[in-house]
Amino acid sequence: MSSSLFSFIFFLLFLNPFFTEANLHRSKTLLKSSLISQPDTNDTAPPTLFFEVTKPIIVPNTKPCSLTVLQHDFGFTYGKPPVFADYSFPSDCPYQEFSKIVLEWNATCKGTQFDRIFGVWLSGVELLRSCTAEPRATGIVWSVQKDITRYSSLLLTNKTQTFAVYMGNLVDKTYTGVYHVNITLYFYPAVGKMDLFKGKWENLGSGVDSVADLIIPFSRDLPLNDGLWYEIEDATDVKVREFEIPQNVYKAVLEVYVSFHENDEFWYGNLPNDYIAANNLTGVAGNGPFREVVVSLDGEVVGAVWPFTVVYTGGINPLLWRPISAIGSFDLPTYDIEITPFLGNILDGKTHKLGFSVTNALNVWYIDANLHLWLDGKSEKTEGKLLQYNIVPLGVSSVSDFKGLNGTFVTNTTRFISSTGWVKSTYGTVTTKFIQNLSYSNFMVMGKDGNLQIVNQTIHFDDIVHAKMPASNFDSRKSFKKFLFHLYSDYLDQGSGTSLSVANVTLGFNEKKYKDADVSLPSSSLWNLQKGQGVMVVKNNLVVSGVASTQQTYNYDSNKFCYSRNISSSNYTILHDEVKNACNKRAKFHFGYGLSKLGPFLA
Repeated sequence: MSSSLFSFIFFLLFLNPFFTEANLHRSKTLLKSSLISQPDTNDTAPPTLFFEVTKPIIVPNTKPCSLTVLQHDFGFTYGKPPVFADYSFPSDCPYQEFSKIVLEWNATCKGTQFDRIFGVWLSGVELLRSCTAEPRATGIVWSVQKDITRYSSLLLTNKTQTFAVYMGNLVDKTYTGVYHVNITLYFYPAVGKMDLFKGKWENLGSGVDSVADLIIPFSRDLPLNDGLWYEIEDATDVKVREFEIPQNVYKAVLEVYVSFHENDEFWYGNLPNDYIAANNLTGVAGNGPFREVVVSLDGEVVGAVWPFTVVYTGGINPLLWRPISAIGSFDLPTYDIEITPFLGNILDGKTHKLGFSVTNALNVWYIDANLHLWLDGKSEKTEGKLLQYNIVPLGVSSVSDFKGLNGTFVTNTTRFISSTGWVKSTYGTVTTKFIQNLSYSNFMVMGKDGNLQIVNQTIHFDDIVHAKMPASNFDSRKSFKKFLFHLYSDYLDQGSGTSLSVANVTLGFNEKKYKDADVSLPSSSLWNLQKGQGVMVVKNNLVVSGVASTQQTYNYDSNKFCYSRNISSSNYTILHDEVKNACNKRAKFHFGYGLSKLGPFLA
């Protein structure tokens, strides 16, 4: 790095001082999560709004019924049971059919605190996996809205259920942040009478647009002093749960929740074991940069998840995610696996086993799942048969070329899974084919005797559900996802116990969906790209100043709804915000809108 760039960086830091000292969160990886503590300040200053850029949820033009399920202050909750509330569908709601149900999480916090992962469950079924925002001295506020309509059969059940929230938070003299949380559900009544039979018929080939009749959770049983998720500790750890399904199921989709932590929080930057051994490194996360969540049914692999690289709000450089949070951090993506082709093997009234593992895992991964089942209400028993099952062994190519602490590492991986089966119900005989086709590439550079790391990673995650309907009708769904990750991370020793930590990050989540395999234009497309540049000055392992900026372009397009947002920020301040929605040609522009009236980084 040239001397002119050094001068520019320090000029920025001089203009944007961040007068705090914070302990760096230690982890066994070159990448770290960092904590930025805040000095005492004016209590009358307004809190800063944090947010994740995403499209709004489209709701009908009806007045919703609302229910505040839980209000709680999460102080010292680590190692304690989840917070519980009794849930019942609101008795004063006059409606019985709903076209949209939305969960809204509202939270505030003030002081100093790490990012905390949390989960929300109803009767063991996970509804939301998320990460908290890291607070500042003047306080922060953030909201998460999630469409939870797919859980309607559970939410509308006429009985009292257990609503649970787990957030493992620590509060002491250093970590002072208490998360004040409010969770509300909104039930939007249908505009017209819903044709349930038509909905089932049109969605026999896809569980995405229709609502299941029954949801079976695959999570840990209460009581617990932890979250209900399973914890995968290493590559040999397999979590298995027995289950039994009703004998009148005609469709099944497994929804998988995934998050990664501790030594695998930055798995995409983990070093190969031969590099670690050759350099006698200790306390460094290894097993290379490839990870795969494997789902098995009675010991046979039925699907895989190659997860999106979610960066939590304290990850890499926390200044990047203030106030614009990283893609997926406030609402972690879930992944659907079609189980319908295998129904012929499990419609026997017997107990079966569902298993979860993570290839190359280090501690720790949090995984659970929900099995969505569609029932034939006109029959007590359906029947089916698995016709074809093909799994190509995981193809891994790994090449290391290094001398000492400097070198390049290339990892390429492919995976193909295909299954076909038929199910006979009163809707007719439907043959369903499910295909997963995945590819992965990771190019990593280590330089400057291990102080420089560059990572370029791309994941292609494609799945297809193709259903042959009665009377020769076909229903197909395709999802083509592309996950991008780029990192430039440089550590620069300035002497006297002072160093510069420079990080440039790019995240991309792109997806095209097709409702008919033969059409050339997607039914919806998402292009979500985020770039950040940040510098931290560290002295004796304390963050003493820093500056960061983030830019994001979000474009969603479908045949019914369009939404785009182009936004940038620097040090808590929004510099540019352009929003287009409902496919309008005219755009709304907002320039220089500061979320805080204080100067950059003056908390």
